[in-house]
Amino acid sequence: MDGILPLVVGFALTLGFTPLLIKYFREKNEGQMIREEGPSWHEKKSGTPTMGGLGFVTAIILTGLVIGMLTHQLNSVLLILLFVLLFFGLIGMWDDSIKLFRRQNEGFKAWQKFALQVFGSLVFAAGYYVWGFPMSLRFFGVGEVHLGILYVLFVVFWLTGFSNAVNLTDGLDGLVSGLSAIAFAAYGIIAQVQGQYEVELFCWAVFGSVLAFLLFNHKPAQIFMGDMGSLALGAALAAVSILLHHELSLLWIGLVFVLETMSVILQVGSFKLTGKRIFKMTPIHHSFEMIGWSEWKIDLAFWSVGLFTAVTGVLTMI
Repeated sequence: MDGILPLVVGFALTLGFTPLLIKYFREKNEGQMIREEGPSWHEKKSGTPTMGGLGFVTAIILTGLVIGMLTHQLNSVLLILLFVLLFFGLIGMWDDSIKLFRRQNEGFKAWQKFALQVFGSLVFAAGYYVWGFPMSLRFFGVGEVHLGILYVLFVVFWLTGFSNAVNLTDGLDGLVSGLSAIAFAAYGIIAQVQGQYEVELFCWAVFGSVLAFLLFNHKPAQIFMGDMGSLALGAALAAVSILLHHELSLLWIGLVFVLETMSVILQVGSFKLTGKRIFKMTPIHHSFEMIGWSEWKIDLAFWSVGLFTAVTGVLTMI
């Protein structure tokens, strides 16, 4: 199918929903509380409306359901993608709500958030198994390794890991919005080439919706996507890579998310083992801020890396 329709519908719906959310949260005087351990100059962002993911997640789901029905693509594959987006989005929404109501930057306890992520991943894995998808990992076109039931553990790791990776990356105005749009566009092209039109529909709906959100989320952000947006996007990216049977391609197409996460892991590991820090601040986008880069400069640099990995990733898989 043509990806233009879901792109345009997702874009239009998000363009309509987001200003309403901004107005609502401003009237209720509910905004993001900036974490104390972050850069001091981010304190001026405190009070900016958050939970913007509610707008584009709703837009994506409506786009998927309506266009899916109109084009007879509303099958189990599209439904499970919408489930992943919604379920992980609701985890984030609950987390965001706790932060807003308690006027703090800490939401769920780590174990609570992880338990819910694992549950959502297991539901996706169960559907994947029941529908008879291959329980094997493809290694960049050079071979496959059959994992059998162990593939379920991989699915849990993949969805949970990338939902958290995108969440960690969401620390600068517009950064995740731009990177996510690029990554979903890449997978939309791959899905079209493979003839997986349900996945293609989903990817272009996400692309259009997130692109519209970026109009309000770029610096200076009028609204943040919150955990609702970042957790939903990360899990959905992982689910798409699995359904396209190009799971490990996400390590390259989503390289910025991987590097952001690795910077945190290395920083924590180094500090616990040696008492010394490797980076000025993590996730690593904050290190670039610490050396004087503006948010726009970091965004453009990271988006460029994301675009390069997306284009080269697509070229090697089509």
